[in-house]
Amino acid sequence: MIRTLAILSTVLLAACATKPPLEVQMTNTDVRTGFQEHAALAQFYRWYQLYERPAGGIDNALDILAPDVTVTSGLGTATGHDEYAARIAQLPDTWRNAHHVKSTRIEHGDGGKMTLAANIVYQNQGMLPDGAVREADLTYTVDLVPTDGLLPLLSRVTIAQDSETSADTFVDAYAENRMRSLVHHWLAIIEDPARDPEPAREIFADEFSLNFSSGKITDFEGFATWLRGPGSQVAANTHSISNFFAKQIGEDTYEVSVEFDCVGILPSGDEMTAKTRHRWAVSNDVTERFARIKTVDVEVLEDFRLKAS
Repeated sequence: MIRTLAILSTVLLAACATKPPLEVQMTNTDVRTGFQEHAALAQFYRWYQLYERPAGGIDNALDILAPDVTVTSGLGTATGHDEYAARIAQLPDTWRNAHHVKSTRIEHGDGGKMTLAANIVYQNQGMLPDGAVREADLTYTVDLVPTDGLLPLLSRVTIAQDSETSADTFVDAYAENRMRSLVHHWLAIIEDPARDPEPAREIFADEFSLNFSSGKITDFEGFATWLRGPGSQVAANTHSISNFFAKQIGEDTYEVSVEFDCVGILPSGDEMTAKTRHRWAVSNDVTERFARIKTVDVEVLEDFRLKAS
């Protein structure tokens, strides 16, 4: 038992990251469905990429949408890829857009379907004269449907405006949204009980280093071995994100600092928690679906412990 717990400690400390305070409050169901919510959030944060960096192109935007998607906003309703693409093409390319996500909540339905509700502060520079910044509180309601792969598709997007004002300064949100999408995708991959490493290929740079407490991983086969070996020793695990920080440090390079509260379920049914902090270096090509991990450095904030009952 002691050896098993030691192995599981290494697993969680490699994968998790958190802030030091309180015991994580998650139900058994929360832990087991966490990977689905991370996959949904990976797609949700991708929604903003085209608006915030149009150079990325329409293909990545359509990639997250079901073929029969309906998108409803103050502009009306667009149905299907063609109507949505036509609407996007009408947006002035001189506008600057930022979407500051304030909260998200996900409810699970039958057959893997999910509904995501989010509160957003939207900023626009270009719509108003003299460079003034328009600001609006928006509520998003998003339905997601499962696919054959890990990532779901958005089947319905409804955007309601709750208020409108102006702001003194335009604050770009691209780094935040782009990096959050990557982090959620990473978590979905390592939490997925299928333990399939293949989706990680597109989120690793050509040369990468994962500096886990259990040792350094520098190639895809090493990651696959970790995921299918030590990474599969827990029956289920999930992470909640806190203290997230992202900034651009070079033309195509970003740094990310993130803390996770992690809860894992042992094969025995017992639960344990671990606390660490991750620092990532990330390369970014706006035309790709996701940014790519170059390095991950893990700092242990608190060693694993059995969760108090």
